[in-house]
Amino acid sequence: MPTRGEPWRLLCDYTASESLRKHMLAVAGCGRAYARSTGAGEGGWDLAALRQRVDYERRPSHQHSPDEGHPSERAKILREMSYSEEIVRAILSHADYSNVPRQSALEHTLFASDELAGFLTACAYVRPSKSILDL
Repeated sequence: MPTRGEPWRLLCDYTASESLRKHMLAVAGCGRAYARSTGAGEGGWDLAALRQRVDYERRPSHQHSPDEGHPSERAKILREMSYSEEIVRAILSHADYSNVPRQSALEHTLFASDELAGFLTACAYVRPSKSILDL
């Protein structure tokens, strides 16, 4: 299993957009909070969240193909790097068009955290302060 520094390096290597990097950090924070609240180990949840959109900029899937682009390309990359199938499957399941049904708590949480992080960010942007701190 990779160290905590490796996910950030991979994220930065594949993701140039600062806003997309921040989104993945927000998803990771949501996932860690849920893992803590349920007594689950945070490690895998964090790893999955930090990789959920790693290939999004380089290989977008505008046609929402289950076999090409995001997230199938990411799954290939992570398998080559010896990530667990649990993490790969959670990442695949966050995109409905990948045809991987969400089954585990990690899969459901990654999907919900991705949506929640996007919603909270959008809410913060429409506030006068543009900050989540007073949301």
